[in-house]
Amino acid sequence: MKNQSRREFLLKAGLGAGAFGLSGLLPGGGVISSAFAADLIDPLTPKQPHFPAKVKSVIWLHMDGAPSTLDLYDYKPGLIKLAGQEVPSSFLKGIKTSTQGGVGKLFASNRTWKQYGQSGAWFSDLVPNIAEHADKIAFVKSSVTVGATHDISILKLNTGGLNPGRPSLGAWIQYALGTANPDLPAYVVLYNGKREPTGGSVNWSSGFLPAVYQGTAFRPGESPILHLDRPGTIAVGQQTENLSLLKQLNGIIDAQYPEDTELQARVRAYELAARMQETAPEAVDLSKETQATKDSYGLNDEITKGYGTSLLRARRLVERGVRFIQVVSGPTDVNGDSRNWDAHQNLEENHGKHARAVDKPIAGLLADLQARGLLDSTLVVWTSEFARTSYGQSGTGRDHNPWGYTQWMAGGGVKAGTTYGATDEIGLQVADKNLAVDTYDIHATVLNQLGLDHLKLIYPYQGRSERPTVVYGKVVKELIA
Repeated sequence: MKNQSRREFLLKAGLGAGAFGLSGLLPGGGVISSAFAADLIDPLTPKQPHFPAKVKSVIWLHMDGAPSTLDLYDYKPGLIKLAGQEVPSSFLKGIKTSTQGGVGKLFASNRTWKQYGQSGAWFSDLVPNIAEHADKIAFVKSSVTVGATHDISILKLNTGGLNPGRPSLGAWIQYALGTANPDLPAYVVLYNGKREPTGGSVNWSSGFLPAVYQGTAFRPGESPILHLDRPGTIAVGQQTENLSLLKQLNGIIDAQYPEDTELQARVRAYELAARMQETAPEAVDLSKETQATKDSYGLNDEITKGYGTSLLRARRLVERGVRFIQVVSGPTDVNGDSRNWDAHQNLEENHGKHARAVDKPIAGLLADLQARGLLDSTLVVWTSEFARTSYGQSGTGRDHNPWGYTQWMAGGGVKAGTTYGATDEIGLQVADKNLAVDTYDIHATVLNQLGLDHLKLIYPYQGRSERPTVVYGKVVKELIA
């Protein structure tokens, strides 16, 4: 008995005091059950949400580098009228501006604007394909965050924290709901370009949650999962025997160190990798997709092909039960240009390339999900770490703007064809601070659509009951149908 781990004790104690205490921390609440006992052994066992979910999967579209939503979705005649003038001091009240280049003159880029759909939503000529889906979209035009640097704000966008160590939103979702398909990761990260997204794997980390809940990155190219194929010199039976022996040896160490979640995650990674040798290549193989489908995602164009491939794979993963798919738009990699959306200079050229790279694929994704009956059960979130200022920088670019910008959602039970909040007349700050939507509010709303109460989704860590929205956050009910 003296060598028995706490986990083993709870399993054997059944409805003992420890089990009752632990049950209050579980997604769905209630006392410990045989199903939960199994979950202690396999943390990816499917779990019930707190209340009926409106969606099964989330596709999280991160526009890395922070596009200027003033040049995409937030039409401001006042900015156009005042372009070239100094920023009136009244618009700068309450904000700390960047020290990189100070406050330049108001800058209106050369965009043509048009209203679309029954909602009459404004879109610029940079995103004409997304614009055709105006009545599927719920805009959040009063977004705010902390915008010191890209790394910090991207970390906050994905984890809710300003320092590494907190779990990403996808990790929380895995912890809360487990997996719907044991042969694929429940949390996948896709990106295009030749390098990892800004900030790297810390943005899909499990943080202080057990390591098994971290995201699995699928790289660009024909073989997105490295070293997945079984070596030709090893037969299937031999591999099975090797994994069985490895599991036994790891089990001995696991019994000695039951709190070592890295070891537990590694054991499950080996087992999952073995199953993925059969399932993963098929999941990301686009050869059986029709040419019309490929074309709708832009796979017939070098500029749209990389991002379109990621989105088509995201749709295939949704079909196979993957819960959270994080798609990061990377550099265009066209004609040697490897920048992301970060346009401190030459915004017209930068956004022209990046908007073209993502516009058709995103429109293709929305149309494809709807055609396959998946849009109602999938929440698509278009987001960025912050946006860009209404004043210019270096003459042809824009600085960082965390004080007021646009994000949007589509599908998944959102109130389509609506807009929540607004920025001021020049698009610099949120017009009504009572309607400001922080990262925590976006996270709370996404969790709500998955049937999860962000206030009840907790994990004990260092004497605290941690939750994904840290210390505050609210569901934006006006976005929900």
